[in-house]
Amino acid sequence: MQNTPIQIGLAGFGTVGTGLAQILLHNTEWIGKRLGRGLHIKTVLVQDLNKTRSFIPAPDTRFVDSIDALVDDPDLDIVVELIGGLDKAYEIIAGSLNSGKSVVTANKALLAEKGPELFSLAARKHLGLYYEASVGGGIPIVQTLKESLAGNRIKSLMAILNGTSNYMLSEMSQKQIDYSQALTRAQEKGYAEADPTLDVEGWDAAHKLCVLIRLAYGRDYPLNMLPVQGINTVSVYDIGKAQQFGYVLKLIALVKEQSGSLQAGVFPALVNQDHMLSKVDGPFNAVVLEGNAVGPIMLYGQGAGGLPTGSAVLADIMALVNQNAAYNNTGFLENDLRTANILQPELTVSKHFLRITVQDRPGVLAVLARIMGDQNISIAQLNQTQEAAGQFVPIVLLTHAAQLQQIQSAIQEIDSLEFVQSPTVHYRIL
Repeated sequence: MQNTPIQIGLAGFGTVGTGLAQILLHNTEWIGKRLGRGLHIKTVLVQDLNKTRSFIPAPDTRFVDSIDALVDDPDLDIVVELIGGLDKAYEIIAGSLNSGKSVVTANKALLAEKGPELFSLAARKHLGLYYEASVGGGIPIVQTLKESLAGNRIKSLMAILNGTSNYMLSEMSQKQIDYSQALTRAQEKGYAEADPTLDVEGWDAAHKLCVLIRLAYGRDYPLNMLPVQGINTVSVYDIGKAQQFGYVLKLIALVKEQSGSLQAGVFPALVNQDHMLSKVDGPFNAVVLEGNAVGPIMLYGQGAGGLPTGSAVLADIMALVNQNAAYNNTGFLENDLRTANILQPELTVSKHFLRITVQDRPGVLAVLARIMGDQNISIAQLNQTQEAAGQFVPIVLLTHAAQLQQIQSAIQEIDSLEFVQSPTVHYRIL
């Protein structure tokens, strides 16, 4: 093994940074056999220099609280950004690239917002910008799309990318508890932050989906054009109804190619109980993709946590060390990726679940059937709860495949009816 180790600068020393340092300590010999040299964390950027730390990467590791002290350190070979957020993380990554250092990041939000700009900068500087840990924690989805499936045209990608939401939906489904109880349990177990907005409103999964779309299709799908819906309005009642029809409700990130355009979005959807993703419970993540040569593939594992995510960060570091020629940042020769041709969401076609709460009186079903027929929507199944005459009752409809704009028009007309008590609940069926 060569005498000179690779010098690493680390921005952030929380759960993932500590996990990375622990892996480096315990797997030193194994890493040396693969790289021919060691990895040494020389500098760590932290907010509070006076904080007591239970674990130190190495006896000579230097802790600093200035971004310049990290990015301008001439001895560093690679900078690892793990602080999250946008502004400071951008300053660290751009500053490191400008000073001649390759970068590893787990920052899916920054890549979703500023990825094209940063990839362009890395290409101009002939440096690496690697990001395996940005999607799926320890699941090797980024490298799989970059290399293992590089010869495939990806036909579709459907994934569970947020462990918090998946844990909550699993609890609601299996234990019949409501949304607020499931959120409390997720927070108690450390799966949800005190402010869970990014997770439960779908934005964490949306950030990750933007990253995967670039890797799978070589096109940029702007975050502000991506349809995003979270689980914060999901009820345990609808989960139960879905189960009666043979479905499981999951927060799905989806992209597929249709006639040269991309259909994509993040939304709660009904997944058939026999589908592989329906079996993914708790805080786990999974990605099911289909290539035109390889067929369907599923990757499954822990989507967060210090050691799984640290493992993905380490994989990127080792890939950068082993890189002999041009860095494989985007997975394509083209680093300045063009904007995707986007299929307008209202034109997407799927089956649909509708729950309509109506007054139980004669003629209601006939009116609903007429509205659905006017929009060319065919009803596949119907379930109505029996109550005393005159009471409000839920009617659950499952449709055959229909355009989203037809469903939206039908819902708008239905919700204007005087015998409808509350807004119609709608989910797509995949």
